Amino acid sequence: MRRAAETWPTEEEFVQQPVGRLPWGHVTVLLDRLKTREERDWYAERAVEDGWSRALLEHQIKADLRGAIGAAPTNFTDALEAPDSELAQQLVRDPYVFEHLAMVERVAERDVEQALMDRLQDTMLELGRGMAFVGRQVRLSVPDDASDRVDEFYVDLLFFHVEQLRYVVVELKIGPFEPAHVGQLGTYIAIVDDQIRRPEIHAPTIGILLCTGKSGPTVRYALASTSAPVAVADYQGLPADARGVLPSAAELEAVIEDELDHRRDDPASIASPHPTLGSGARDAQERART
Repeated sequence: MRRAAETWPTEEEFVQQPVGRLPWGHVTVLLDRLKTREERDWYAERAVEDGWSRALLEHQIKADLRGAIGAAPTNFTDALEAPDSELAQQLVRDPYVFEHLAMVERVAERDVEQALMDRLQDTMLELGRGMAFVGRQVRLSVPDDASDRVDEFYVDLLFFHVEQLRYVVVELKIGPFEPAHVGQLGTYIAIVDDQIRRPEIHAPTIGILLCTGKSGPTVRYALASTSAPVAVADYQGLPADARGVLPSAAELEAVIEDELDHRRDDPASIASPHPTLGSGARDAQERART
């Protein structure tokens, strides 16, 4: 109580500010975890606007959300006109922290990607203000003008920012950054811009590449080589052994069984395949019912 009075010494500073609309448990988190009035007011405002629980507030402070927002290296200044480039920069952060995505000590790369895709969409909706989820593994078709051939590409996650009215293409890479990743993401951005975006009402599409490690100079050179607006950010939270290992049938089955174990207490969840499970997990659910 003394620290609260020292931080917000007058009734007007407390009651008429976002912190005055938070439960006392949230206020104690602000006082215990943060040092300055500026930081406390910033997280209080975000907690009120986004409806954060106390646990989520603690997570955001631990992840240094305030410092991470806008910190991802991008080429937005070159690829977008001002002030659109500044607005786009506000949509990205570095790093993204997904501590709750850790599964087992050793899993296959394919399993890690599946688990991340299952949970990342919810995490992005929770952490990214104004992000509306459009789709996962969104198919993009590009017909060849000279033949009947149709090239198909699949976007890991596609979002639409409802405040800035722009599509956001998210690509996840298990492993460190490679320059080729920027070219791939740039292709997806160009297709979305051409086939999905409506230029008369939508701002230019941007892309966010998530990887588990990057070299600053290499990222700068790669970003300079593309005209597509791209941000590159780290994501954290997975065990070291979960990164960059090859898949095996036994490991895949273990992850599927782990998913099923969490749902066997709820018959309804087994009776109806979970919408975010991949086809392998759905097949396992069918086997479990029989």
